[in-house]
Amino acid sequence: MHPALPERGQGTIQALKDGVNSPFSRCSLPTKLLRQKFKPTHECGVFAIFGHPEAANITYYGLFALQHRGQESAGIVSAKGTESPFTVHKGMGLVSQVFSPDSLERLSGTRAIGHVRYSTTGSSTIKNAQPFVVDTGRGQIALGHNGNLVNAAQLREELEAKGSIFQTTVDSEIILHLLAQPRGSGGVLSALRRIEGAFSIVLMGEREILGFRDPHGFRPLCIGRKDGAYVLSSESCALDLIQAEYVREVEPGEVVIIDNSGIRSEWPFPSTRKAFCIFEYVYFARPDSTIAGINVSKARVEMGRELARQHPVDADLVIPVPDSGVYAALGYSEELAIPYFPAFVRNHYIGRTFIQPTQRIRDFNVRVKLNLILDAVKGKRVVVVDDSIVRGTTARSRVVTLREAGAKEVHMRISCPPHKFACYYGIDFPDPDKLLANQCTLDEIRNYLGADSIGYLDLKGMIAATGRPASTYCTACFSGDYPVPYDAAFDKFIMEKRLGRIRLLEKEQARLL
Repeated sequence: MHPALPERGQGTIQALKDGVNSPFSRCSLPTKLLRQKFKPTHECGVFAIFGHPEAANITYYGLFALQHRGQESAGIVSAKGTESPFTVHKGMGLVSQVFSPDSLERLSGTRAIGHVRYSTTGSSTIKNAQPFVVDTGRGQIALGHNGNLVNAAQLREELEAKGSIFQTTVDSEIILHLLAQPRGSGGVLSALRRIEGAFSIVLMGEREILGFRDPHGFRPLCIGRKDGAYVLSSESCALDLIQAEYVREVEPGEVVIIDNSGIRSEWPFPSTRKAFCIFEYVYFARPDSTIAGINVSKARVEMGRELARQHPVDADLVIPVPDSGVYAALGYSEELAIPYFPAFVRNHYIGRTFIQPTQRIRDFNVRVKLNLILDAVKGKRVVVVDDSIVRGTTARSRVVTLREAGAKEVHMRISCPPHKFACYYGIDFPDPDKLLANQCTLDEIRNYLGADSIGYLDLKGMIAATGRPASTYCTACFSGDYPVPYDAAFDKFIMEKRLGRIRLLEKEQARLL
């Protein structure tokens, strides 16, 4: 047991539950922050299919497989031919909540695109739900976007000065406005060259479907084939569900064009450094997906093995935090020959927990997601393996639960380095000053969590676990090395704040006049 930790009884367990008054919370985080629960939130998922009579139904199931990438809204746009208008259905909530048999029946056609969203730019409202659809001089266009544009505010200001009227507060609409510019201003490829940042996009026109990735390749996008029809998907797990053949990935900087003549590629961007988000392997992607030839579950198991080699400990049991900690825990267990047991049982059907009027009820909200098998840990030295610690409040609650169940020792092991920097490329992390690793030393984090020891996988070990070179990844949230320059004033509500400032200026001008 770590020498800095006092003997634990009911008093010290209660102190851990109380938070800032605990003898284990010596880092200087404000009370409000310590009481907030936070986990990195998924970005978005996109799906498309061209040339299939059941296009909308297949897209529906594809979105089911991508649900982990966004749970705020879902939508599908379908088309029959060049003469008929696009059919749209989207709404707030999960895929199963948004679509019904009647709505899917109305989405007839042989091509479709779909989108599941978590808001990384713009509020979570129905007007920001995708795919977006517009009528332009080029015809109808529908678009679904995964990622973040780092030059969004600049482009929007430029477009508004030229007369563009925006209906939403998300950066994705900017791409549509660029595409809708008069023909003399250039084509689709010319519009794409204007945007900077992270983007994996599916776009449906009057005669074709396009898929494109930014030249750095921040976000995944792959190509499949089903019954002669081409499919685009954020992850290969969706291809497995619809029984499609995996063809290949859309390469960074590639534009794939699918129409009645087949599939072809354009390369509108100059060659640049590759920067795939390594956190896809750590947390975001489904373990049954394969990205860049690497199975996600295999990478996570190897991260667990690396973690065990770097931070071994004598223990009786290795316990995963489901779901994303499962495979790293398995690797940790195998490497040190410590028994593995899934002592935390996840409730998969809770949705969101909105009622939080008192601290007592807030404690229930933590416990309702994961319940502990008490007999499995009583009197045991346990290693808890999780994928990340952001603010630390959720990890702390797990330690409290284990202490209450009678665990003799609790050791925390994290299968990635400490998060110290914000993400500007499509992950909704808190501001850097709200990240636990920026406020506390390693020993202070251990004290705050109430753990006997803590160990993070280092950057080198995390990258080595994937089997690919460091030069192919974006590790900005760990290292502060940003592949694309960003606006330091950026946050996910930048468009709303900008609109608010404009309205205040208009009111002030009206008052002066």
